[in-house]
Amino acid sequence: MKVLIVNSSPHMDKGNTAMILNPFVDGMKTAGAEVEIVYTRKLKINPCLGCFNCWLKTPGKCVQRDDMESLLPRIGVSDVVVLATPVYVDGMTGPMKNLMDRLIPLIEPFLELRDDHCRHPARKGVLMSKIVLVASCGFWEVDNFAPLVVHVKAICRNTGSRFAGALLRPHSAALQAMLDMGAPVTDVLDAAKDAGRQMATKGRISFRTLEVVGRELLPLDRYVEIANRSFKEELAKIKG
Repeated sequence: MKVLIVNSSPHMDKGNTAMILNPFVDGMKTAGAEVEIVYTRKLKINPCLGCFNCWLKTPGKCVQRDDMESLLPRIGVSDVVVLATPVYVDGMTGPMKNLMDRLIPLIEPFLELRDDHCRHPARKGVLMSKIVLVASCGFWEVDNFAPLVVHVKAICRNTGSRFAGALLRPHSAALQAMLDMGAPVTDVLDAAKDAGRQMATKGRISFRTLEVVGRELLPLDRYVEIANRSFKEELAKIKG
């Protein structure tokens, strides 16, 4: 299985998103998957110009010369594409959205009906991958991921890809702190690793495993109290 992971966290492999993504990757590699990780922070990806040259004048090829030029072919041949992002204003990060917008060279301009809905067919040789979402959020409630999940599922329908699951970690800022304190939360990381093994061996992730990845770590009122105290302490340090 060939897996391409796009991590759009500005903290790359050191952020809250990576805390779930890293064991997920370990699980896939342990099960024999070939995994490549790219970080949008290291890439130059311009916004789509909406010129449609990739459909008309240079079919399958964008006129812009940036890092999408080498990334597009790798996306097109991946069995699984993993979109890893923190929640920014109820959705994916801006760099991730730029990347998504630049995928149109992989599809044809023509329309076809799939499930009685207008779609674009993939270009010849483009593998319609399974897509996995890995996301973190600073808010406590898991429903804060709802707009992002709806968006990614819509992308799957548009591209003819299969939505293969979402590893969602709410109140993610608490996870590292609780690990440092020795709190019993290592099952979350174990579940993320198991999710990777399941993805690589079965092509799907069990609902129970995803539940553990996103389980409650501490009560809502306690989380709010700790978060507010932490920010007050940081502000006090800055003010001197």
